[in-house]
Amino acid sequence: MIDRFVRIAALAVPLFAVQLSAVQLGLAKDLPAKDLLAKAPTAPEAPAAAPSTPTAKELSPGQTAARSRQKTCGAEWRALTDAQKTAQGPKWPQYWSKCNKRLKGGDKA
Repeated sequence: MIDRFVRIAALAVPLFAVQLSAVQLGLAKDLPAKDLLAKAPTAPEAPAAAPSTPTAKELSPGQTAARSRQKTCGAEWRALTDAQKTAQGPKWPQYWSKCNKRLKGGDKA
């Protein structure tokens, strides 16, 4: 007897959840579960605009130079063939290290 009750409950719970979701989305207007919608918790509405959004911090000249070097090295890396990538260095970090030192101007890194 308890086994049947558990099976029925296990099958009925997802059906009630789907019905409640349909009511919340407005897809099922004629379902009798409209009163469930009033009892169901609703998500808080997002504010229209954030009160104060922090602006992006200005990049230092060193950070700007590092980004331009990384973009240059990345473009070079993508232009290489697989054989050339193996000769230059098998992976991006090794290639980036060599390229960054070369673009900086020697062993100043």
